[in-house]
Amino acid sequence: MLSENEINRVLVVTAHPDDVDFAAAGSIARFTDRGVEVTYCVATDGDAGGFDRELDNGGMAQLRRTEQTDAAKAVGVTDLRFLGHHDGTVVQSLDLRRDICRVIRQVRPDLVITHTPERNYRFIAPSHPDHRAVGGSTLDAVYPDARNPYTFPSLLLEEGLEAWTVREVWLSGGTTPDHYIDITETFDRKLAALRAHVSQTGHVEGFEDFVRTRFSQTAREAGFGEGRYVEGFQRVSTA
Repeated sequence: MLSENEINRVLVVTAHPDDVDFAAAGSIARFTDRGVEVTYCVATDGDAGGFDRELDNGGMAQLRRTEQTDAAKAVGVTDLRFLGHHDGTVVQSLDLRRDICRVIRQVRPDLVITHTPERNYRFIAPSHPDHRAVGGSTLDAVYPDARNPYTFPSLLLEEGLEAWTVREVWLSGGTTPDHYIDITETFDRKLAALRAHVSQTGHVEGFEDFVRTRFSQTAREAGFGEGRYVEGFQRVSTA
């Protein structure tokens, strides 16, 4: 597994605007604080989210891209890639694998963070079908696609994108986390990132209390004790 000083570039691949902030914004802030280059790749346009349906016909998608851009700034991220797939209809496919493979070869990350492709029966929210499809497609893009120059040959022949091997993947939202990041010192920035998604969180009463409860519970379950906030991941060696 990678040691902390071996992680210099991180790519986060998620289904929707806001997914990274719920799952990993505290960890991302820790990365950027020590100079790690972080890129967000968001698969969908987010147009099926939110509650202000006056913003249909593309307006919600643009709003959510803006919210994600503002949220990213709160944790030190300025490189965002939006793939534009339709919210709520994502399936594992060669097209999605190719799109993610392209970004992997462009960014050339040491570490990829994405959704678990497995259903979580303890806590259903991470099991959105878009999440599972993006997580599965990302793992396929990591292995074998991105490292094989003969997979999606146009990426090399027409776009000049050389093969790249991602050394490790962290999966969020699963039932078997085995790697925990103490985000107590960056928790306020995680909250700021989440609050930037006004269309998703602005209507939720007690939202901050919900977030604090969720990540303090993770801390207790992982043995960090009271007064700490922790994000959990499942580490997958892909070197």
